[in-house]
Amino acid sequence: MTSSATRAGIVIGAVLALTWIAFGFWAFVFVAVAMAIGALVGRVMEGKLDLTALIGAFRGKRSSS
Repeated sequence: MTSSATRAGIVIGAVLALTWIAFGFWAFVFVAVAMAIGALVGRVMEGKLDLTALIGAFRGKRSSS
């Protein structure tokens, strides 16, 4: 039996591969970016990702608090 993370990885890989085959490279890139944004939004809404810390990291601010 596979874990849910493994199953999710298989499904994500299949969706991206089929997108590339059916619609081409740029559609693949668009779908991959949309999936990544959706994952980030989901993590923020679940409270598993601190958005202010993420923004601070992109700005170069290093804080462990």
